[in-house]
Amino acid sequence: MEFSPYDDQKKFTLSKFESMLKTNNILFFDSNEFENIIHHYLDLGKLTLAKKGIKVGLEQHPSSINLQLLRVEILIFENKLNAAERLLQQLFEIEPSNEELYIQKANILSKKNKHNEAIKVFKHVLVISKDAADIYSLIGMEYLFLENYKEAKTYFLKCINIDKDDYSALYNLIYCFELLEEQTDAINFLNNYLDRNPYSEVGWHQLGKQYVLTNELENALSAFDFAIISDDTFIGAYLEKAKIMERLNRFHEAIENYQITVAIEDPTAFAMLRIGHCYDKLGDSEKAVEYFNKAIVEDPMLDKAWIAITEFYIKNKDYNKALYFINKAIDNNEDHLKYWLLFAIINESLNFLEEAERAYKHVLELGDTKLSNWLSRGDILIQIGEYEAAQFNFIQAANFHSNSEEIEYRLAGICFLTQNSNQGYKHLQKGFDINPAKFHLIQELFGTLLKESTLLRILEKFQRLIE
Repeated sequence: MEFSPYDDQKKFTLSKFESMLKTNNILFFDSNEFENIIHHYLDLGKLTLAKKGIKVGLEQHPSSINLQLLRVEILIFENKLNAAERLLQQLFEIEPSNEELYIQKANILSKKNKHNEAIKVFKHVLVISKDAADIYSLIGMEYLFLENYKEAKTYFLKCINIDKDDYSALYNLIYCFELLEEQTDAINFLNNYLDRNPYSEVGWHQLGKQYVLTNELENALSAFDFAIISDDTFIGAYLEKAKIMERLNRFHEAIENYQITVAIEDPTAFAMLRIGHCYDKLGDSEKAVEYFNKAIVEDPMLDKAWIAITEFYIKNKDYNKALYFINKAIDNNEDHLKYWLLFAIINESLNFLEEAERAYKHVLELGDTKLSNWLSRGDILIQIGEYEAAQFNFIQAANFHSNSEEIEYRLAGICFLTQNSNQGYKHLQKGFDINPAKFHLIQELFGTLLKESTLLRILEKFQRLIE
């Protein structure tokens, strides 16, 4: 008995089975009904109910090989490989020519990362199997695990040649072409595939993506249009068209395609975000903010939406609103590095230097040790008169960025400010040796902090040292 989504018999059988579980009344089902019940729950991810189906099924049909195989499948899924092997061995003694037994044996080997052995078993199955397409696909997956993309491609291609509608194999085949950097071969294959299957929306979609990779955008647009002709509800094609329209600065058309995806299915944060960016590029600030906010409502955890609206207000120099949104973002995820970097930039722009310094410190602690972050934090510490902390900051920075004239000139200036002239001249000399063109940093960074006479003496003395 084969179930369909709206099959009354299916509903009746499932209702009958679940009623039996609730009442503990023993009701009879034939073995095929149990198989379909179990597959139904496995498809829904309801493992407990599937296991109950197997238990009751085997109590009523203890000799059913198919029910035992479903038990093996669940044991493999639960990673109980030794138990699965023991049960499988018992089944081999009963029905040694059953190809499904070999498939499960290969699956166990695969789970144990014995992919070459799994391939040997799958190839043996090809000799006895009535469905070579599925086996070719399984062999392809094993070669993928081994990162042997050339062989994987060969077997996925064999699968597609038998079953043109196996889209999982088609996706994997194109993935192999991409990893092998064979875009031209992928395009040729897809064009030949579409000659045989002209209404394959998946084929047209994949062809369009390959044209995007080769920067043939007009060809890509044509391919996505054919995907839409094949299936006018295919959201992926509309999204890819919209992305290309953005790249071509055709923002009104991009918005139109994003809006179509929203009309077909429920709004997505991604679509709202991209529409917001399009309106921003068109100079429609009100609409841009509206859609950035919609993206946040759709998915409050979408970091790109928080970043987009914050950067929008930074760009428009509305730092107070930018600060409001980045604070909300940090409340959602206090360990997001980009949030803290934006928080630092905003506070520095508002002249909230202590907050900016704290934020740069957190950025560094989160692992973003780019030189610019060390310099920004250190320069703020100098501005607020925390010379000892600034010096320690730059010493730490030197551990990550040795031979940086930016660091050496700053350390020199701090030493002069703290009356440690000998060390100051050493750092000054080192900075000059690395890059004499940046010598002007002393005057730019410390000119207003050092007394004019002191600065002149430093410059004159150093000039004599290098002559």
